[in-house]
Order: sequence, then C-alpha cells, then structure tokens
Amino acid sequence: MPKEVSVIDRLIAYTSPNRALRRALSRTAINIVNSGYSQYGANTRKKLFKGRDSVTGSPKEDINDNLDTLRSRSKSLFMGGANIATGAVKTTRTNVIGSGLTLKPTIDHEFLKMTDDEADRWKQNVTREFEYYASSVNCDRFRANNFYELQQLAFISQLVSGDVFVLLPFRPRVGFLYDLRIQLVEADRVCTPLDKSGDSNISQGVETRHGEIVAYHISNRFPGSEDDTGVFRRISAFGSRTGRRNVLHLMESERPDQTRGVPILAPVIESLQMLGEYTRAELTAAVVSGIFTIFLKTEMPTVGLGQSMPLSEQIDADNDYTYEAGHGNIVQLGPGESIETASPGRPNVAFDPFVNSILRQIGSALGIAYEVVIMHFSASYSASRAALLETWKMFKMRRGWFARRFCQQVYEEWMTEAVAKGRVYAPGFFDDPIVKAAYCKAEWHGPAQGQIDPLREARAAQLRIDSEISTREREAAEITGTDYNVNHRQRIKETENQSELNKILEGGP
Repeated sequence: MPKEVSVIDRLIAYTSPNRALRRALSRTAINIVNSGYSQYGANTRKKLFKGRDSVTGSPKEDINDNLDTLRSRSKSLFMGGANIATGAVKTTRTNVIGSGLTLKPTIDHEFLKMTDDEADRWKQNVTREFEYYASSVNCDRFRANNFYELQQLAFISQLVSGDVFVLLPFRPRVGFLYDLRIQLVEADRVCTPLDKSGDSNISQGVETRHGEIVAYHISNRFPGSEDDTGVFRRISAFGSRTGRRNVLHLMESERPDQTRGVPILAPVIESLQMLGEYTRAELTAAVVSGIFTIFLKTEMPTVGLGQSMPLSEQIDADNDYTYEAGHGNIVQLGPGESIETASPGRPNVAFDPFVNSILRQIGSALGIAYEVVIMHFSASYSASRAALLETWKMFKMRRGWFARRFCQQVYEEWMTEAVAKGRVYAPGFFDDPIVKAAYCKAEWHGPAQGQIDPLREARAAQLRIDSEISTREREAAEITGTDYNVNHRQRIKETENQSELNKILEGGP
C-alpha cells in the first residue's frame, strides 16, 4: 500500500517539482540503506563501525599470507608465553589422544563370507601383528617414537602449528618384519621455494592444479635455521600409477579451497598475550610488595644521595640513584630523617575475577569449558557434568577426525604390506577396493570420559544397556576405555578361579 504523501511534500511538489523529485529519490535511498542487514550488522553510518577494517579476501590472502606470523606467535605462547595456552593445548591432547588410540578391527565378516569364529580369529591375529608394529620405535622414520607416541606428537603439532604432514616411506630394517615407516614433517618445512615464489599455483608449499592438490614442496631443513641449505623436494600427493597417498596432510579446514591449517590458538592470540603480560605484571608487583623495605627520608640530607649506602648493596655502583631492594632492607641516608614505607597494594583483589572472566571467553573460543581450562570444578554436580559433557563433544569430534585422517590411513598402509607379505590372510584384498575396505574397517578407542560421580555414571550406563539404547561393548569403551571382549574373557577366568578357590576353602574335592 503506497504511503500517504504529507502536506509539506504536496506543497513542495506544487511549487517546485524538481525539488520534490529529489526529496522522493533521497527518501527511497534512505529506505534501502535502512532495510535488512544494512540497518544492523552491515550498517556503515553508526560510530561503532566507522574506521573498522572488515575487508576479507580469499583463503590464501586471509590465511596463507599470515601463517608465518600466526605459527610463530602460537608456538611462543605454547612454549611459555602464556601458561593457559600451554594448559589448553595439553589438556586437549591428553583427552583426545591420551596414551594413544588403540586399534579394534571391525571387519565386515558377513560380506567376506566369514563365520563369527573365523572373524574372531582373524581379528586376534591382525591385532597381534599390528601391535608388534605399533609398539616398536622401528615404525618411526626417525626411530625415536612408537606409533602411539607419534599420535601424541602429530596431534599436538597440528594444534600448535595448524597442520602437520606425514610421509609413509618404505625403509627395510634388520630384525624388523615390516618396512613401512611413519615420518612426521613440521608445518614450517612445507613452504614455497624461492625460485618458485612467482608461481601462482604454489602457496605456502602446496601446489594445486585444476582445482586439486597435486604436490607438496618440503624443505630438507627447518627454514631459517643455521643448517638450512635451501634444498626442496617436490612430493606428489598421490602415486601416478597406484593412486597411493604419499602425503597425509593433517589439517582442519575452515573454508573451501583452503590449503593450509590455522593454529588452534589463532583467534585468541591477542587475548592470551595480553593476559600473560598482565599476569606477569601482577606477579612482579606482588613480589615487590613482599620485599618489605624501609626508606629513611631526610629533609636536609648531610650527605649525597646514595653515598651513605654501601656500594655492595647498590645494583649499579656507577649510578648513585640505583638501589637493591631486598627482604627487610633498610636504606639509610643520614641524620634528621623520617620513616616511610612503600606499599604497592598487592595482592590485587580484582585480579582473580578479572582473569577468570577473560578465561571464560578464551575457553569459549577454544571449545573448552572454563572449568576444564583451569582444572577446577567448584560448581554443583549438574553444572560440572554439563561443562564436561560440552567439552567432551569437542574432544570426541577431534578424536574421530584424527582417527580417520591419521590412524586409519596408517593402518590401511600397514594392512596392505601385511597382506602382501603373507602375514595376514585376506583373499581378494588386491582385486576389489570394496573387499579391501571390508578388511580394513576398524574402530579407534582412546581415554574414557572423566567421571565426577562414578556411581551415577555406572547406573546410567546400566540403564542404557537395559533399555537397549547402548551395548556393553560401547559402554566399556566409553566409560573405562577397555575392550568388552577382553573383559568378558577375563571375568570368565576369574569366576572359574574363584569357584575353585571356594571349593578348596569348603574342603570339597
């Protein structure tokens, strides 16, 4: 319905039609500007938004061009620049990976036409063979960590640097059955060679062609280090003949066409840096306040400033205005003096509430509940459990992602070698990709979720089992992090042993 024209507009239209037209056009423009998002988040006239740069670019411009700075600052915070940053990363690593995700084969035995007993024996053999490989440092190209320790290293490197790369070369070693090696490559080593800096298809060491990643450029040394020789290797992402994945790129994508990962601390680097500086300033002030020093103030000093203080107590003997603060020190200047004490007013009573408020915001950005960030649960059982459950969703998401992108990929490469060497019997493995996928199906279990009240958790687990909305196998994995089948076999043995013991104690045969 058209808006009624005011008396003033009708009067202007009668006396000056051109002016009336300009008024109508201006009013229409204002209505367009004040409609939809332009009235709120996209408004450019409010003082709040004036002078704020909100221009965004492609993933290359927004992420890749800033990665060197983001990684260096993230590493600095993790190595001690902010204690909360170190704690957040290690807490995530501990809950997601723990001592290492363990293999549980879950082959599709019905599709493979195997009986339950045959499938169980096959799983036991595969578990035994893979444990031999995974528990040895020989699986590491560097020969320093076993498979479970490499998981911890890869995951924490991905969190701090944004991504990490994994090579899977074959290197025979005397006395070890398998040739597959796992080689971790730190994110900084994947970068663009100087002689290819003008190639628009290469960004931060990742080469793309026709919309897909085709190769990675890896420096043989850490860039910028003393032993950096500037020599690069170009490694194809996939084998040209077999299609085998040559490089595993552990990266969480945030945008389409993104080729490099962002450190988990990137959104809170500024907050963490400022919080670290504030904490150190308060700590220094508290230390100074704890060093009680008496100053003797004189109206008319009879000696020069600092001359009555022994040189051994001055920080700089060549500077008369420099003194050494200490526990219970008395600085004496001369006769006719009055006593004053310095009190910085520490500890600051507002320090703890302010820091906790900032930590809540940081925890929200990292997906970790505030109580988990500071490792302190002082609220009610329901509130503490809710905080754990919300944080555990993030831990489970990251665990599933890491299991798919690293553990499962390594397992499939190992399985391929094991079948090729005859260590594992798998008919049709190399003939049909679907058959290969059926043999390689597996689950990866890690540390169980923390429990605030174990009795309530156990009752809830029993209720889920009785209601048939869960299984004993799933509850054993999630509540205690153990294998139900192993638990069941062990319980049978313990029951038989207890029965024999009871007969002996009762004097029976």
